[in-house]
Order: sequence, then C-alpha cells, then structure tokens
Amino acid sequence: QVQLVESGGGLVQPGGSLRLSCAASGSSRSIYSMGWYRQAPGKQRESVASIISEPYINYADSVKGRFTISRDNAKNTVYLQMNSLKPEDTAVYYCTARTTTADRYWGQGTQVTVSS
Repeated sequence: QVQLVESGGGLVQPGGSLRLSCAASGSSRSIYSMGWYRQAPGKQRESVASIISEPYINYADSVKGRFTISRDNAKNTVYLQMNSLKPEDTAVYYCTARTTTADRYWGQGTQVTVSS
C-alpha cells in the first residue's frame, strides 16, 4: 500500500504561482511513476503531468511551458510548480502514483482556485 498526501493548494490571482507537493509513504519503494491529475466542476479528471525520472516527463498541452513537475526520490515527494496560472486551471488537483506491479494510488486532492 502507498499513501499520498498533497499540500500547497489555495487561492491565487491570475498570473500567479503555486507549488503543490505530494509526499508518499508506505510501500514507496515500489513506486514507478508519479504524477498529477485535476478535475474541474462538471468535467472529467484529466492528466496534468507525470514523471518517471528525468527526462521521462509528460505534460498536458494546456500546461506546457507553465507547469513543471519534479521528483525527489530521497524524500519520496513529487512537486508541481505552477506559474502563469489561469482561471481555467481552477480544479481539485490529485497526486497519483503507479507501482512496479501496476497498482495506482491517489491522494485526497487539494483545491486550486485561480480568481481575481
């Protein structure tokens, strides 16, 4: 089992920045990849970014050039640096991890609201 705990969400003005963190515990040594999804009201959950290790990183087209995902294996933590935020980035952001046995785990989610 892997437990994921997100932090760093909040309210920010358009053009602002936020940094999300997700700490993994439990069977964290079995984690193969980590990433972030988001779900806006009335919309399906969508992938934002994922990382296995540098340079194996993927971003959704909508966040390329604005968001940066990184991973600190020593701390079992993945980060999402979000710059130039837009109102359409408003959503609940979920951390996810996939293990070497193809199991997927989710965090509880953290709210990001971009509004003036």
